[in-house]
Formats: sequence, C-alpha cells, structure tokens
Amino acid sequence: MISRIDLRGTALPEGGDLRDLLPRAEFDVEAALETVRPICEDVRHRGSAAVIEWGEKFDGVRPETLRVPAAAITAALEELDPAVRAALEESIRRARLVHREQRRATHTTQVVPGGTVTEKWVPVERVGLYVPGGRSVYPSSVVMNVVPAQEAGVEGVAVASPPQKDFGGLPHPTILAACALLGVDEVYAAGGSQAVAMFAYGTADCLPVNLVTGPGNIYVAAAKRLLKGRIGIDAEAGPTEIAILADASADPVHVAADLISQAEHDPMAAAVLVTDSEELAAATEAELAAQVAVTKHVQDRIEPALAGRQSAIVLVDGIEDGLKVVDAYAAEHLEIQTADAAAVADRVRNAGAVFVGPYAPVSLGDYCAGSNHVLPTGGCACHSSGLSVQSFLRGIHIVDYTRDALAEVAHHVVTLAEAEDLPAHGAALKARFGWKVPQQ
Repeated sequence: MISRIDLRGTALPEGGDLRDLLPRAEFDVEAALETVRPICEDVRHRGSAAVIEWGEKFDGVRPETLRVPAAAITAALEELDPAVRAALEESIRRARLVHREQRRATHTTQVVPGGTVTEKWVPVERVGLYVPGGRSVYPSSVVMNVVPAQEAGVEGVAVASPPQKDFGGLPHPTILAACALLGVDEVYAAGGSQAVAMFAYGTADCLPVNLVTGPGNIYVAAAKRLLKGRIGIDAEAGPTEIAILADASADPVHVAADLISQAEHDPMAAAVLVTDSEELAAATEAELAAQVAVTKHVQDRIEPALAGRQSAIVLVDGIEDGLKVVDAYAAEHLEIQTADAAAVADRVRNAGAVFVGPYAPVSLGDYCAGSNHVLPTGGCACHSSGLSVQSFLRGIHIVDYTRDALAEVAHHVVTLAEAEDLPAHGAALKARFGWKVPQQ
C-alpha cells in the first residue's frame, strides 16, 4: 500500500541531492498555465458573463447571479446544524486569539538627532479569499482566510467558492453559514481560475482586489501565477502533505491514522513517515491496512494517495538523520512523535506547521488549534510561511529628517551617488544647500 525508501547505512547527501531522494507529487503548474490563460483573458474582456459560463462548464451548474444574495447567507446560518455551528464558533474564537497577537505595532527608530525612520504597518484595502469546493466542503478554510484578514484590519473582504449543482448554483450552505458567522456578506458563486481572474480584473458584480489568498486545485494555482503582479498572492498551493518524524516510542495506531487523515484529501495528497525504527515501520504498515479497510473515501482518494510516488516510509539511522530528512522535505504539516518531542521540534527549520507529541495531530490544526491551516506545500516551507495577519499587511517606511540631520550625512549620499554614476541623485542634495554640500 505504501512504499519504502531506505536511507540507512550511508551518509545522507546534502541539500537538493537529499530532496531528490524523497517522495513528492508531480504538480506542473507551468503546464496548467496554457489552460487557464484563455479563461483569464475571457474574464478580463467579458467579466461576469465569462465567469458564469466557465462555471457552468466546469461545475455543471449556471448560477443566476455571481454574488450570493444576502438572504441565502442568512438562511444558511439559520439552517446550520447546531453542533456544526458550535464547532465553527470555537474554531473562530481560537483562531482570533492566535491571530490577534500577530499584529505588528508601528515603530519609530531615531537614526540620528532629527532623523527618524518609522515602520508603519498598513493593511491591504481589499482581498479576495478563495475557498475550494471540490471533493470536500471546507468551511474551516473560510475561518482560516477571513480571521487573519479581519485581524489585520482589511476593510474589504470578499469570498469566492464554486457553485454547487445540489444547491441551485450557490456555494455549499456550510460555506455560506461560516461567512455569516464571520460577518462576511460579499460572497461569490465562482470557482477555479475564473474566480481568481474575477478578483484580479474585477467585473460588474465584483470590484477588483489587491490580494488573493486561499488553497485550490492546480488551475487556481496556475491562475495565481499568471496574475501575480496584478494581484498579490499568498502562495501557489499544491497537494496537501503530512510528514511524521517518529521513533520507537510512537504509537503506530496514531501514526497510521494521521497518515490516512491527510490521504483522504486527494489522490495526490502526500503521506510520509520518517523513522529510525524498523518495528514502527512494520507496525504502521499493518495499521494502515487495517484502518484503511474501514475508512471512507478509500478507492477514490486514500489508496491512490498512499500508493502514489508522493508517499513513503523513509527509514533512517537515527533521529539526527531524520531531522535532516524532514528539513530537506520541508513539509506543509510536520508531526514529531518521538521521545522528548518538544526538544526535537525546536530544532526543525523547515515546515509550514509543527505538531508536537501524540496529542497534537494535524487534524487539530486543521480546525481548532488556533493556528492557520493555509500553509506552504511542495517544499516551499524552506522559504515561505503560512497564512497569517502579516500576509495582509504592508510595511511602509516613513523617513523624516531635519535640515541639520540631512546636512550631517549629505556628503556620504553625494559620494555614493557619484560612485554609482548617478550624479543627479547627489544634485538633489546639493540643491538644498546652495549646491555646496556641507563637509563633516
């Protein structure tokens, strides 16, 4: 069901050579660009009509209007299962606790007497938040996108989610109910690359946005790449991943259950166990077989994901080598199930989020840990972060110098300008001092 990669007995290679030995899904965003380019151009020129028509082609339903009526959002919340409402409210509460602490304060540095630089953090004005609607329903992604945007102080928040045939061309009612709980009333029945293009170019129904965030399929990722620059993006999200670094102290029941939990997302989902214990590897394989046999979504998602080239059990000589492997892999989600798990987790450099010990499974982070589940995939955790309040803020430097403070450093500015053969830069200072720069 799941393959093995044995890295024991020899010194591990470094950097990219080690990454090349590890399992990873094929996710060719570049190839998908040619598919989404004409769609995005169509939306650019024909606006809402193009979004609706492409939605009808891909989602099998034609919404009456792109923007979801306010009454439908209200009704979705009124009809929501009380237990689901309570769970969403707790997820929102915990997410707000964590994300509220992320907001940076304005800070002023006095460089010299009379010369200051202030860093001011300003939220983007308007964001488009994408919520997938394919194999599963993701109200949790509404929470994870909307809460940090709101805590950052973003004034305009719009949500897009694909129209659903079973719900008359509206997004799934649980998605709408989550929006209602968060006070978001601007919701669009739009999915895929056409939704990203709608946000980027604007239509008669939807004003353009400054930033688009949220996970999606390869076509959403390709549209983000194509339109980056016109809009800011959080990341090009690929298939979800879990890596587990475990030793003989780990419970194979937990390990197998957690691997399966990510495999049920998608047949391209990655599930990777890194361990120095042959016994744990064998016990996990047995548990996978037993648990998969009684799990939903086996044939269409879980078995293809576990058997795919992106999933494996990686055997190493020890936890030191295991740390090298998981840092090279740079997982979206990394669980540490070892003795002294907190100390091991503290040494991890590359991961979207780290889950420590047997009682912090990835599923907790997906819903109710308070952390954000929109995280870098495909090894991007070695250079990128997950979604946070900072994703929606821009740092602006405000430079304030008096005449005396400028005079003190003017000769250095002129010297550097002339060294770069940019004399007009220096002349801009000379003009302020009667064309004779003060010498210090």
